[in-house]
Amino acid sequence: MPTTHIVRTAVDALVERAQREIDEGLLPSCQLALALDGEVVEQVTLGDHLGDDSRYATFSAIKGIVYTATWQLLAEGSLRLDQRVAELIPAFGTNGKEAVTVEQLMCHRGGFPLAPLGPPDWSDRAKRLETFGRWKLTAEPGTYAYHITSAHWVLAELLEVIDGIDFRESLRRRLFDPLGLKRLELGVPLERTGDINLAVSVGEPATAEEFEAAIGVKGVAPDTWSDDTAVASAQPEHLAVGMPGGGGVSTAGDLARFYQALLHNPGGLWDPTWLHEGTAVVRVTDFDMLFTAPANRTIGMVVAGDDGRAGARGFGKTNSPQTFGYNGFGGQMAWADPTTGLSFAYLTNGIDRHLLRQTRRGVGIASRAAICAA
Repeated sequence: MPTTHIVRTAVDALVERAQREIDEGLLPSCQLALALDGEVVEQVTLGDHLGDDSRYATFSAIKGIVYTATWQLLAEGSLRLDQRVAELIPAFGTNGKEAVTVEQLMCHRGGFPLAPLGPPDWSDRAKRLETFGRWKLTAEPGTYAYHITSAHWVLAELLEVIDGIDFRESLRRRLFDPLGLKRLELGVPLERTGDINLAVSVGEPATAEEFEAAIGVKGVAPDTWSDDTAVASAQPEHLAVGMPGGGGVSTAGDLARFYQALLHNPGGLWDPTWLHEGTAVVRVTDFDMLFTAPANRTIGMVVAGDDGRAGARGFGKTNSPQTFGYNGFGGQMAWADPTTGLSFAYLTNGIDRHLLRQTRRGVGIASRAAICAA
């Protein structure tokens, strides 16, 4: 990895771009962080917030972190990619799900992308297992479709079965404590949610004509994970549950530091073979409706790629093709570029209903962030 340094003028341009929607009154606040050589070199919080070190909901950005714990299980031999999930979670093995493998689960190919699990059952392990048993396939296992929350509930149960402790505690012991990440958390007790900038919906949805002008299709299919649903999932009583597919909270700094750990592997936290598999080896190239581009997924991360579609996958236009990460609903970003050694995180509590504007903002911010290291 080459020696790099932070370019101050580029950082200033990045912060100026992030400030734009704050000044326009669209986003209430946001926070961004850049990290290099294992350390955060810049963290900025903008707008009306609860403090410079206050936290935000990460939404799906937590998915990438949960995946990295399963890489440890694979290295330990307690889990295999070709293993049937039902071997470890018998309650899951119903209604055609008996043949679903761990690899399919990790690659959004399980065949149950919209399987529901919500309050109050998601707070009780026994109820969660009962719910697994009721889930039915809506696609043949092996078929690619983004699993919004369902697959990660099963991954969390695999952690519980193998480690013999609550999945939130397992993540803390395996990842957060060894890396000293005290602000990154899954499952925040209600008494400790006072430092979280709670999500709110902002803006108006894009019109059918705007979608047609942007992507050539008039209108867009109804969201299965709406803005209102996302905002509700990020309220204190739901963040306390620790939904493994979308219920994390963090500062941008701790999120950027986590991706530094994936670049540098301090203390050999991950087996190098599985770390490479998870951050670099693309297994899924199916077309992804979420990205309107090929998915470029590993067993846990999305890779920017060199096909000119990195921006659609949630990266900027100036990242290297090797950049990997996992972004979240509402414009949350978390990625690392092995070429420069830079990692970046952006979090906001303004969930923009205008998806086109949100996407353009993400590309603009990520593109500016990627050139902050030279």
